[in-house]
Amino acid sequence: MQRRMLWRGSFLMAAGLFIARIGVAATGAEYQVKAAFIYKFATYVRWPATTGVDVNTPFVIGVLGKDPFGSALSEVVRGQSVQGRVIVIRNIGRPEEALRCDLVFVSSSERSNLQQILAALRGVPVLTVSDVDQFAEQGGMIGLVTTEDDHIRFSINKAAIERPGLRASSQLLQLARIVGDAEADRGRH
Repeated sequence: MQRRMLWRGSFLMAAGLFIARIGVAATGAEYQVKAAFIYKFATYVRWPATTGVDVNTPFVIGVLGKDPFGSALSEVVRGQSVQGRVIVIRNIGRPEEALRCDLVFVSSSERSNLQQILAALRGVPVLTVSDVDQFAEQGGMIGLVTTEDDHIRFSINKAAIERPGLRASSQLLQLARIVGDAEADRGRH
């Protein structure tokens, strides 16, 4: 009973990050919050078992395009791990480099290349996250949205996450707005 209460309290505290109405007046503060979301996404998603990946292999978060985080992302993940693996941040310039990452944040500077990036990563177990408008609806996995009242919310394209064998926890899915993507919608009509 005590263990269940402790787990429940820990979960509620962690989930608080997702459901808190966080004001983000300045861009720096906005990307600090988004960095925290990225770290939490990594902890609430499971990757398929792959050969050659163990606790000695770093968990790589790539930032594709112009890095909007400054030092915020590095500060959030400093000393943290995902599934027992130490986290490493890499700035990457090409979609091919994203194939060597576990999670990729697609910067808004890559908006015009978005379809090429998503095509290159389609079916690959790399969690894609971005704050590009309609990212999840366009086939990305998790889209961060800053609302008119400066709160950060997120959308999840469940089909895009599951296609390469990733599994989002039920807790994460409950907190998200679930969306479909245009490609899946075209296949239904």
